[in-house]
Amino acid sequence: MNNLILIAPPAAGKGTISSYLVENMGYQHISTGDILRNVAKEDSERGRYISSLMKEGQFITDDIILPLFKQEFTKIKEKPFILDGVPRNIYQAEYLTNLFNEIGLKNYIVVFIDIKKDLLLKRATGRRICTSCKSVYNVYFDGYKPKEENVCDKCGGVLIQREDDMESTFKKRYTIYLDETEPLIKYYEELGKLKKINANVKEEEIFENIKRCLNDKY
Repeated sequence: MNNLILIAPPAAGKGTISSYLVENMGYQHISTGDILRNVAKEDSERGRYISSLMKEGQFITDDIILPLFKQEFTKIKEKPFILDGVPRNIYQAEYLTNLFNEIGLKNYIVVFIDIKKDLLLKRATGRRICTSCKSVYNVYFDGYKPKEENVCDKCGGVLIQREDDMESTFKKRYTIYLDETEPLIKYYEELGKLKKINANVKEEEIFENIKRCLNDKY
């Protein structure tokens, strides 16, 4: 089964897709967003600096994120992985290509999650996360709304909106994505690694298309 790199604009559902693959297909998830959020909690100069950048909707510079990513990547066990959040630009993509070549890793694909901006905005600004069990809700979509406002259905915990899901922050992140991340599509097309998924459809259909990609049937 192929390893997976996900490329998508902010709020495109990378975390939901990753959770599905972890729970149903035995993947391990490496999310640079999770790595950075954990570091941002540190009571250190580095932690405070990363926290301030994330609040402003700025992407973290390569000299910070790549060492953190490589440290996490070296912990990978013998099962397929999902990379979520890296690469974000051509430099990071070349870094990954060189790293994979060094360790002889060839069985990977890159899936581009294609989705409309207006839908992304609702996904981002409507997202609420439980502070206790980390369950995710969305106040704009039926089937994802909590039964009681700001209360988790599963554990009764408090639901919050992440600072990087505010509308102003989302718009900054989306602009940076267009400038830095979209060129990756051409890069991986030329490597023969890219597959595109239409994410303007129901969640179940997205999952099925992802599974076909992973098994070289898409």
